Amino acid sequence: MRTRTAILVGTLVLAAITAYAQGQKKGPLSPKADTSVTVGGKKISIAYSAPSLRGRTFIPGIHQFGQVWRAGANNATALHTDADLDIGGLAVPKGDYTLYVLLDQSAWKLIVNKQTGQWGTEYDQGQDLGRVTMKMTTPSAPVETFKITLIAAGGNKAELSMEWDKYHASVPVTVK
Repeated sequence: MRTRTAILVGTLVLAAITAYAQGQKKGPLSPKADTSVTVGGKKISIAYSAPSLRGRTFIPGIHQFGQVWRAGANNATALHTDADLDIGGLAVPKGDYTLYVLLDQSAWKLIVNKQTGQWGTEYDQGQDLGRVTMKMTTPSAPVETFKITLIAAGGNKAELSMEWDKYHASVPVTVK
C-alpha cells in the first residue's frame, strides 16, 4: 500500500511541476513595444508588436518584396499624434492612424492609413491617407528584433525609423 501511495503522490507532484512549468512559458513571440517623442510640446507615439527573426530572414523569408506589411506583428501598428504633422511630405492631421509598409526593393513606402483598431492583416488600401518613400540604409549588424524609433532632430523635427534584419528605413517628421 505504501508503494502505491508513493507512486500516486510522485505522479501528482510530477503533474503539478509540469503544469507549473507550462504556465511559466516565456512571453509572447512578438511582445508589445512602443516609442514616443515630444516635439514642440506635442507628443507623437507609436504602439506595435516586435517580432524577432528566430533563425529566419525577413526578406525573402517571412515577407517578400511587393507585399504590404503591418510594420510589426499582431494588431496593426498604431500612430497617435497630438499635432498636425508632415511625414516625408505627407500632411497628417492630429489624431490616430495605423502604419503599414510597402516592401519595395528600391525603397520602402510608409503607408499612413485612417483605419484604426484592426488586426494587422486587415489592410484596406481605400483608407490610405497616403504613402511616402523612406530612406534606406543598412544597419552595422543584422537586427534580431524589429524596432521602431521616434527621435527628436531639433526644433520642430523628428525622425521615424524602422530596423529589422539587414534593413533600416527612415523618414523625417515635422510638427506643424
